[in-house]
Amino acid sequence: MTAQRTLAIDCATAACSVALFGGPELHSGTFEVLGRGHAERLVPMIAELSERGRAGRIAVARGPGSFTGVRIGLAVARSLALAWRAQLQGYSTMALVAAMARSRSGGQALTVAMEGGHGEWFVQAFDGDGLAIADAVSLPPRQAVDSFRNNVVAGTRAEDFVELAGAGTALPLYSDARAFLSLPAAALSDDTAPIYGRAPDAKPSGAATGKSA
Repeated sequence: MTAQRTLAIDCATAACSVALFGGPELHSGTFEVLGRGHAERLVPMIAELSERGRAGRIAVARGPGSFTGVRIGLAVARSLALAWRAQLQGYSTMALVAAMARSRSGGQALTVAMEGGHGEWFVQAFDGDGLAIADAVSLPPRQAVDSFRNNVVAGTRAEDFVELAGAGTALPLYSDARAFLSLPAAALSDDTAPIYGRAPDAKPSGAATGKSA
Protein backbone atom coordinates (compact mmCIF):
# COMPACT_ATOMS: atom_id res chain seq x y z
CA MET A 1 0.00 0.00 0.00
CA THR A 2 2.92 2.35 0.68
CA ALA A 3 3.80 2.37 -3.03
CA GLN A 4 0.36 3.79 -3.83
CA ARG A 5 0.69 6.74 -1.46
CA THR A 6 2.13 10.20 -2.12
CA LEU A 7 3.54 12.55 0.51
CA ALA A 8 3.47 16.22 -0.54
CA ILE A 9 5.71 18.75 1.24
CA ASP A 10 5.53 22.51 0.79
CA CYS A 11 7.43 24.88 3.06
CA ALA A 12 8.88 27.30 0.51
CA THR A 13 6.84 30.24 1.81
CA ALA A 14 5.80 31.59 5.21
CA ALA A 15 3.33 28.70 5.27
CA CYS A 16 4.28 25.09 5.92
CA SER A 17 2.06 22.25 4.76
CA VAL A 18 2.18 18.49 4.32
CA ALA A 19 -0.34 16.03 2.95
CA LEU A 20 -0.63 12.28 2.44
CA PHE A 21 -2.61 10.97 -0.52
CA GLY A 22 -3.77 7.46 -1.36
CA GLY A 23 -4.31 7.52 -5.12
CA PRO A 24 -6.86 10.29 -5.79
CA GLU A 25 -7.84 10.74 -2.13
CA LEU A 26 -6.43 12.98 0.59
CA HIS A 27 -5.79 10.82 3.66
CA SER A 28 -4.59 13.58 5.96
CA GLY A 29 -2.92 16.96 5.79
CA THR A 30 -1.80 19.97 7.80
CA PHE A 31 -1.38 23.62 6.85
CA GLU A 32 0.13 26.28 9.12
CA VAL A 33 1.33 29.82 8.49
CA LEU A 34 4.52 29.89 10.55
CA GLY A 35 6.55 32.78 9.23
CA ARG A 36 9.62 31.17 10.78
CA GLY A 37 10.36 27.84 12.42
CA HIS A 38 9.92 25.52 9.43
CA ALA A 39 12.96 23.45 10.41
CA GLU A 40 11.48 22.68 13.84
CA ARG A 41 7.93 22.06 12.67
CA LEU A 42 8.17 20.21 9.35
CA VAL A 43 9.24 16.74 10.55
CA PRO A 44 6.69 16.65 13.41
CA MET A 45 3.98 17.67 10.93
CA ILE A 46 4.88 14.72 8.73
CA ALA A 47 4.94 12.36 11.72
CA GLU A 48 1.43 13.52 12.68
CA LEU A 49 0.00 12.35 9.33
CA SER A 50 -1.71 8.99 9.01
CA GLU A 51 0.84 6.16 8.63
CA ARG A 52 3.38 8.78 9.83
CA GLY A 53 3.43 10.08 6.27
CA ARG A 54 5.20 7.07 4.81
CA ALA A 55 4.72 6.86 1.05
CA GLY A 56 6.18 5.40 -2.11
CA ARG A 57 6.32 8.82 -3.77
CA ILE A 58 7.34 12.17 -2.30
CA ALA A 59 6.57 15.48 -4.04
CA VAL A 60 8.24 18.62 -2.74
CA ALA A 61 8.00 22.33 -3.52
CA ARG A 62 11.20 23.63 -5.14
CA GLY A 63 10.36 27.34 -4.74
CA PRO A 64 10.65 30.12 -5.52
CA GLY A 65 10.19 31.47 -2.05
CA SER A 66 12.19 31.64 1.14
CA PHE A 67 15.78 30.47 0.62
CA THR A 68 15.66 28.76 4.01
CA GLY A 69 12.23 27.20 3.51
CA VAL A 70 13.11 25.84 0.09
CA ARG A 71 16.29 24.21 1.40
CA ILE A 72 14.55 22.72 4.45
CA GLY A 73 11.77 21.18 2.39
CA LEU A 74 14.16 19.69 -0.14
CA ALA A 75 16.52 18.34 2.51
CA VAL A 76 13.73 16.58 4.40
CA ALA A 77 12.16 15.22 1.19
CA ARG A 78 15.50 13.85 -0.03
CA SER A 79 16.26 12.24 3.33
CA LEU A 80 12.87 10.53 3.48
CA ALA A 81 13.08 9.39 -0.14
CA LEU A 82 16.42 7.76 0.61
CA ALA A 83 15.22 6.14 3.83
CA TRP A 84 11.96 4.89 2.32
CA ARG A 85 13.37 4.16 -1.16
CA ALA A 86 10.62 6.39 -2.49
CA GLN A 87 10.32 8.16 -5.82
CA LEU A 88 11.15 11.86 -5.43
CA GLN A 89 9.62 14.60 -7.60
CA GLY A 90 9.60 18.38 -7.45
CA TYR A 91 7.17 21.10 -8.40
CA SER A 92 7.08 24.89 -8.51
CA THR A 93 5.42 26.77 -5.68
CA MET A 94 4.01 29.17 -8.27
CA ALA A 95 2.49 26.31 -10.27
CA LEU A 96 0.66 25.00 -7.21
CA VAL A 97 -0.78 28.44 -6.45
CA ALA A 98 -1.89 28.75 -10.08
CA ALA A 99 -3.53 25.32 -9.90
CA MET A 100 -5.33 26.25 -6.69
CA ALA A 101 -6.58 29.47 -8.28
CA ARG A 102 -7.94 27.83 -11.44
CA SER A 103 -11.00 26.42 -9.71
CA ARG A 104 -11.85 29.92 -8.45
CA SER A 105 -11.08 31.80 -11.65
CA GLY A 106 -13.07 29.74 -14.13
CA GLY A 107 -9.94 28.54 -15.90
CA GLN A 108 -8.79 32.02 -16.92
CA ALA A 109 -5.17 32.88 -17.62
CA LEU A 110 -3.70 34.43 -14.49
CA THR A 111 -0.66 35.91 -12.82
CA VAL A 112 0.82 34.53 -9.61
CA ALA A 113 2.40 37.13 -7.33
CA MET A 114 4.22 35.91 -4.22
CA GLU A 115 6.35 37.48 -1.53
CA GLY A 116 9.96 37.84 -2.64
CA GLY A 117 13.01 39.35 -1.02
CA HIS A 118 14.23 42.93 -0.59
CA GLY A 119 10.78 44.36 -1.29
CA GLU A 120 10.36 42.50 -4.58
CA TRP A 121 7.68 40.02 -5.67
CA PHE A 122 8.01 36.71 -7.45
CA VAL A 123 5.69 36.87 -10.46
CA GLN A 124 4.80 34.39 -13.19
CA ALA A 125 2.07 34.10 -15.82
CA PHE A 126 0.03 30.93 -16.39
CA ASP A 127 -2.34 30.02 -19.20
CA GLY A 128 -5.89 28.73 -18.79
CA ASP A 129 -4.64 25.15 -18.45
CA GLY A 130 -2.47 26.08 -15.49
CA LEU A 131 0.80 25.84 -17.41
CA ALA A 132 3.55 28.42 -17.01
CA ILE A 133 4.05 30.77 -19.94
CA ALA A 134 7.60 31.72 -18.84
CA ASP A 135 9.92 31.33 -15.85
CA ALA A 136 9.19 33.09 -12.58
CA VAL A 137 10.99 36.40 -12.11
CA SER A 138 11.65 38.67 -9.13
CA LEU A 139 10.60 42.28 -9.74
CA PRO A 140 9.89 45.48 -7.82
CA PRO A 141 6.11 45.89 -7.35
CA ARG A 142 5.61 48.68 -9.90
CA GLN A 143 7.58 46.83 -12.56
CA ALA A 144 5.67 43.63 -11.81
CA VAL A 145 2.32 45.35 -12.30
CA ASP A 146 3.48 47.01 -15.52
CA SER A 147 4.83 43.73 -16.91
CA PHE A 148 1.92 41.38 -16.13
CA ARG A 149 -1.54 42.27 -17.38
CA ASN A 150 -3.80 39.33 -16.51
CA ASN A 151 -7.07 40.30 -14.82
CA VAL A 152 -6.82 37.50 -12.22
CA VAL A 153 -3.92 37.58 -9.77
CA ALA A 154 -3.29 34.85 -7.18
CA GLY A 155 -0.79 34.50 -4.37
CA THR A 156 0.35 36.12 -1.16
CA ARG A 157 0.80 39.48 -2.91
CA ALA A 158 -2.35 39.29 -5.04
CA GLU A 159 -4.26 41.97 -3.13
CA ASP A 160 -1.31 44.38 -3.21
CA PHE A 161 -0.85 43.70 -6.92
CA VAL A 162 -4.48 44.45 -7.76
CA GLU A 163 -4.50 47.55 -5.56
CA LEU A 164 -1.39 48.90 -7.29
CA ALA A 165 -2.78 48.03 -10.73
CA GLY A 166 -6.09 49.72 -9.95
CA ALA A 167 -8.12 46.82 -11.36
CA GLY A 168 -8.40 43.05 -11.36
CA THR A 169 -9.49 40.15 -9.19
CA ALA A 170 -7.24 39.13 -6.30
CA LEU A 171 -7.11 35.57 -4.97
CA PRO A 172 -4.92 35.69 -1.83
CA LEU A 173 -3.41 32.23 -1.52
CA TYR A 174 -0.46 30.44 0.03
CA SER A 175 0.75 27.27 -1.67
CA ASP A 176 -0.82 24.34 0.18
CA ALA A 177 0.36 20.72 -0.09
CA ARG A 178 -3.21 19.55 0.51
CA ALA A 179 -4.04 20.87 -2.99
CA PHE A 180 -1.23 18.86 -4.60
CA LEU A 181 -3.59 16.78 -6.76
CA SER A 182 -4.77 19.92 -8.54
CA LEU A 183 -1.34 20.30 -10.19
CA PRO A 184 -1.18 19.52 -13.92
CA ALA A 185 0.94 16.44 -14.60
CA ALA A 186 3.33 18.59 -16.62
CA ALA A 187 4.13 20.63 -13.49
CA LEU A 188 5.82 17.63 -11.83
CA SER A 189 9.44 16.82 -12.56
CA ASP A 190 12.19 14.48 -11.44
CA ASP A 191 14.30 17.62 -11.11
CA THR A 192 14.50 18.65 -7.46
CA ALA A 193 17.00 21.49 -7.80
CA PRO A 194 15.77 24.60 -5.96
CA ILE A 195 14.07 27.39 -7.89
CA TYR A 196 15.22 30.51 -6.10
CA GLY A 197 13.74 33.07 -8.51
CA ARG A 198 16.61 35.43 -7.76
CA ALA A 199 20.29 35.00 -6.93
CA PRO A 200 21.15 34.41 -3.25
CA ASP A 201 22.43 37.50 -1.45
CA ALA A 202 25.62 35.70 -0.49
CA LYS A 203 27.33 32.54 -1.67
CA PRO A 204 29.96 30.44 0.11
CA SER A 205 33.48 31.19 -1.05
CA GLY A 206 34.34 29.14 -4.12
CA ALA A 207 30.80 27.84 -4.57
CA ALA A 208 29.51 27.31 -8.06
CA THR A 209 26.60 29.48 -9.09
CA GLY A 210 23.45 27.42 -9.69
CA LYS A 211 21.08 28.31 -12.48
CA SER A 212 17.41 28.78 -11.61
CA ALA A 213 15.02 26.47 -13.38
